[in-house]
Amino acid sequence: MHYPVEVFTGRVREYTGSRPSAIGKVQVDGELTLTDAGLAGDEQAEKAWHGGPDRALCHYPREHYADWAREFPEQADLFFAPAFGENLSTEGLTEKNVYIGDIFRWGGALIQVTQPRSPCFKLNYHFGISDISSLMQNSGRVGWLYRVIAGGPVSSEQPLELASRLSDVSVYEAAAIAWHMPFDDDRYHRLLSAAGLSVSWARTMQKRRISGVIEDNSRRLWGK
Repeated sequence: MHYPVEVFTGRVREYTGSRPSAIGKVQVDGELTLTDAGLAGDEQAEKAWHGGPDRALCHYPREHYADWAREFPEQADLFFAPAFGENLSTEGLTEKNVYIGDIFRWGGALIQVTQPRSPCFKLNYHFGISDISSLMQNSGRVGWLYRVIAGGPVSSEQPLELASRLSDVSVYEAAAIAWHMPFDDDRYHRLLSAAGLSVSWARTMQKRRISGVIEDNSRRLWGK
């Protein structure tokens, strides 16, 4: 299967009441260079949480926007790509049919799914909806992140093509295990066994197995 893709990049800018962010992306046509750091011309703020080898690209399913517009009709005009700060937008790929470790061919590059996107409080300011980061996490409509296995020239004129599937853990299931289920060592082991899982998620799941404690995500979701 081939999935036509729209491509977006953004620069870091200031947001009143929040911290700097590169969530405001613009559509880019024509050829771009993709490296293990991401797309040429794309930036990330607070790199402890954004960007890096395992989070070089963010993908968000375009079909989710209709759901958000129905849930927030007064802000419906906000919900169109790339409102969630994604680099890649498609139809036909969702958290339920994309799996941890999936490798996609895109132009001259190969990219690999590493983890669900972890929503953060900056989305609350971006949309002017105080709890959208939490709603996003609870809904499972979070999108996912990629590492770049092989960089090269890419373009919005070149579709994504699934090249290899390495695990049976979907992005949706990974998010459910991490955020919606009680402590369960067997589930964490299952997620840790998914080839291609990001280092940060592997570290978090292993810490839970050792401590028996699920960490507090309130700071990420609410900025507190």
